[in-house]
Order: sequence, then structure tokens, then C-alpha cells
Amino acid sequence: MAISNTIAAAASDDIAVLALFERLALAAGRVVLDIFHSDITVSRKDDSSPVTEADRRAEKIILEGLRDALPGIACVAEEECSEGIVPRQLGDTFLLIDPLDGTKEFINRCTDFTVNIALIRGGAPEIGVVFAPVSRKLYLGRPGFAEVVDVSEDFQVVGRRRIIVREGFEPLTIVASRSHRTPETDAYILKFRTAEIVSVGSSLKFCLIAAAEADLYPRFGRTMEWDTAAGDAVLRAAGGTTEMVDGTPLVYGKRGRPDEPDFANPTFIASGRVEGLPRET
Repeated sequence: MAISNTIAAAASDDIAVLALFERLALAAGRVVLDIFHSDITVSRKDDSSPVTEADRRAEKIILEGLRDALPGIACVAEEECSEGIVPRQLGDTFLLIDPLDGTKEFINRCTDFTVNIALIRGGAPEIGVVFAPVSRKLYLGRPGFAEVVDVSEDFQVVGRRRIIVREGFEPLTIVASRSHRTPETDAYILKFRTAEIVSVGSSLKFCLIAAAEADLYPRFGRTMEWDTAAGDAVLRAAGGTTEMVDGTPLVYGKRGRPDEPDFANPTFIASGRVEGLPRET
């Protein structure tokens, strides 16, 4: 049965929306993992970034499920956007989909890639799922509730555990991109001279903070909203924050800006409960 726009946007139905996201992420993750264990054919998009059959097939599964259950809610999906398929209007509530975050890791046979689905309300990521098919970890978040789910080899849920960010303590654990480190990111990390640095690909960086396994994720460099929305939703649900360097929350649905592509993120800092973060204006 389809979930109406009104119900989907209401807090009372967040559980149903999250369950839908969970089901679709697991289905897409199964396809992604099958392709990962076979021959991977890589092609190039117009911006020269790589794309695989896994990206396209996973996105198809997710979009068909979302459009069936949530008709009328705009879907912004990475591969559709790369082909020029973008909703004319987003509305206050819309969906962001990255069917395979960490395509470079996927191609290089690293295991950090994820499937990501998020619902945005009023510019904030409020419901999200991040599924890591190789480790079979599924991270879920809705307002006031976040959990990590263990998934069996046959893609059945075998355990659930609530998660919440931790109080930062010295030395902080900082997660950073494996494939997209920049000099600006490294300069920011150097401000925490005793910190432990963990290199992780994809949206798992948000999830490690949400699960109290890390404290900080600074990102100085280009990301797109579909890269970050689901992990950001999980982090905020677990009590964390994602803010721009001036301390204001990162918002979603950014379009029509001069000299910036639609849906591109500025520099941001994702964190658990860490006091006294250095800020820039």
C-alpha cells in the first residue's frame, strides 16, 4: 500500500518510512554485492567519474520501491542526476539516493562502499539508512532514534542495537576520506595533534561517529548531497551534528547558486559530543 505524502511527512509514520528504506537498502545491497564478486565493468559519466552496473541496478531497485510507496515525493538520485533527470520542484520533503557511495572503493575491491537512502524535511536529513554490504552492517536513523543492524549472509536481520554518539575525549578519533583527502582537511586535522586518524571510505565515516567509534569527520572538499544525507541523518539521530565551518547546520536542497553545482555541499564538520571545535568564518 502506498504511503501518502501527508503520512510520510508526519513523525508518527517515521517508523514505516524507515522500514521501507531498510528493505530497499538490503535488496539493493544484495545486487551490489553480487556484482562486486563478479567482473566489474566500468564506464565514465560526463564529468569523468566512474559508474558501474552496480550503481545503475541498485538505483533502479531503490527508485522503483520509493516511487511505489511514496508517490509524489521527489527523488533526487545520483545516477539519474548525471543523466539530467532532476525534479523540477523538491518541496519541503524530498528523497536523496546514492545507490553506491564509494564507487572508487568498489572498483578497487575495497570494502567500504555503501547503499544510501535519506528523507529530507525542511532542509534537514531526518530519516536515513546506510548499508555496507560486505560487512553486512546496516545503520538506521530517524528523529531521536538510531541503531545498527547485523545482517546475515542470506540478508536476514539477526540483531539490532541502539547507538548514540559518545562524549569526546583525548585523544579524539578522527575519520577522514580514503580517496578524497585534501590539504585543507589535513591542515584541520593537524589542529588535533594527539588525535588518532582512521581512513574510511563512503558514508561510513558518519556512521562510525554515530556508533561511538569515532568523534570527528572534517570534510574540506567537494561532496554532493546524496553522498552525505543518509549518513548525516543517522548521525543526527544518534545525537551528533553536521555543521559548516561557521557553526551553522549543513542544509540540503541547495539549488540555483551562482558558481556552484546544484546539490553540492560546502565544507563541513561532522561530530559527536566534542567541545571547543576550532571554527573558521
